Amino acid sequence: MRVRVLGSAAGGGFPQWNCHCETCEAARAGERARPRTQSSLAIRGDDGPWFLVNASPDLRQQLESLDAPGGVRASPIAGVLLTDAEIDHTAGLLLMRESGTPLRIYGEAGIRRALSDGYPVLAVLERYSGTDWVTLEPGRPQPLAGSSLVVEPFAAGGDAPRYLDGELEASGLVFRDGGSTVTYVPGLARIDDGVTARLAASDLVLVDGTFWHDDDLARQGISPDRTARDMGHVPLAGPGGTLELLAGLDRPRKVLVHINNTNPILLEDSPEREQVVRAGVEVAYDGLEAEL
Repeated sequence: MRVRVLGSAAGGGFPQWNCHCETCEAARAGERARPRTQSSLAIRGDDGPWFLVNASPDLRQQLESLDAPGGVRASPIAGVLLTDAEIDHTAGLLLMRESGTPLRIYGEAGIRRALSDGYPVLAVLERYSGTDWVTLEPGRPQPLAGSSLVVEPFAAGGDAPRYLDGELEASGLVFRDGGSTVTYVPGLARIDDGVTARLAASDLVLVDGTFWHDDDLARQGISPDRTARDMGHVPLAGPGGTLELLAGLDRPRKVLVHINNTNPILLEDSPEREQVVRAGVEVAYDGLEAEL
């Protein structure tokens, strides 16, 4: 199984177009931090093609890094898997409207409803490439067509996108191929025994690293009323934080993804980055690869 991090930043990318915090300014200056595109992953089994996990607004440049089959028009991926219906994970679907065949999309039923009713991406695509939707069910393994990969979603908590009324949790995805297991959960809103067990049983985990403190945005005067947990993300630092969880896992390689532009772990010389490294955890960057 091969995994490639196509985008490692949270929504807005890094640096974010309208942000002048310390981390964004460091990335613009080319000092202490490297730019990153918005969260996305590519994965392939021992047999079969690449699959895209979440379609970010930066999809065009991200897909350029994948080998495509021959032909004047040929897609480098065989399908798209969605962990949620957030704009930064689905806007890239519209960029794939030129597909010569219906775009195969895997996701839970609630994600399909959101992309039909609240944010009608699927209706737009029907006027172009068309879509071939495959419904994923939590806890039920689903083979990926034409591949040796099997995917199993699980509930990761969180709220519905802001454009949508009602409830809609994000999913984590467990990929298996032979004896190898990869777990991808870019939006982790709760840590419970089930989540912990899935991560502990993996060979590689790519986990939500959005915020350092619960009140990161308030500390910088960006959004005084919205906390990390309000936005569906367990913060990294402190008791009960994601870093504490990951430090206690022995088996998997541990990588942080979906990192917000304000998070000090993006600064390569920051004490927060040093704390992450001491915990045996990596900070993802665009182009990071793993082979299992």
